[in-house]
Amino acid sequence: MKDISVKALAKINLGLDVVRKREDGYHEIRMVMQTIHLFDRLEISKNTSGEITMETNLSFLPTNENNLVYKAAKLLQDEFAIKDGMHVWLHKYIPVAAGMAGGSTDAAAVLYGMNQIFDLGLTREELMERGVKIGADVPYCIMRGTALAEGIGEKLSKLPPMVKCPVLIAKPQISVSTKFVYENLKLGSDMVHPDIDRLVADIREKDLYKIAADMGNVLETVTIPAYPVIADIKDHMMEHGAVNAMMSGSGPTVFGLFDKEATAVEAYEAMKASGLAKQVYLTSIYNNARK
Repeated sequence: MKDISVKALAKINLGLDVVRKREDGYHEIRMVMQTIHLFDRLEISKNTSGEITMETNLSFLPTNENNLVYKAAKLLQDEFAIKDGMHVWLHKYIPVAAGMAGGSTDAAAVLYGMNQIFDLGLTREELMERGVKIGADVPYCIMRGTALAEGIGEKLSKLPPMVKCPVLIAKPQISVSTKFVYENLKLGSDMVHPDIDRLVADIREKDLYKIAADMGNVLETVTIPAYPVIADIKDHMMEHGAVNAMMSGSGPTVFGLFDKEATAVEAYEAMKASGLAKQVYLTSIYNNARK
């Protein structure tokens, strides 16, 4: 195989709880991850140059070792002493710095694609073991589907597929630093934590309304006071029929779950007209795990 086209799917967090701050500075988390049908596309081809090169449709993205795509390619090239070069054309559609694992899912796609092109014979689990060296979300992005993530995000337990429903995505003009969010998170006794175990039970029951009721993200306690537009977007989605709306990851992207396609379409049009968000997408839950 000389080239391959790979979809890199975005994720949302149906629930995100921070349990504690560890002595090494990392935060212990428990979160429910879910793939959605919004994706970047990577065209990966091998050549005889011996070098890793990449280009993208977004001029502000780095195309060198500062991009996770490059880091993922270099990781396998070094480990397997691959003499061939490779070129990656990254078609970027997932909002950048948005709490949707855009960089991580691109890196996961490169690991998957290189495994195919260079016939490395790595299992999904072996790819996931390598992915964690690039970033905590990369193993999940290799696995996809519905999962409980623990530790720093690298301990994954597969869950039954999430109930299918329309998902509205809205990212405001701002970008939020994950570092800023975690540095300003105050894990006091008065913090309200989402019940992740109950959320998992709701997913097993395939009850959209219970899932919506039990969604929660503790990182909103930092981002919403700093960026009130996030709350404005959530309120707008709820006013237009979302069964619930919440920030994904460390933000600033907000997603809303809907029980009817027609309601979701109307909410999508209203969000576009509102001027609250720079990027607005109407998509759906994606449950196909990567083989």
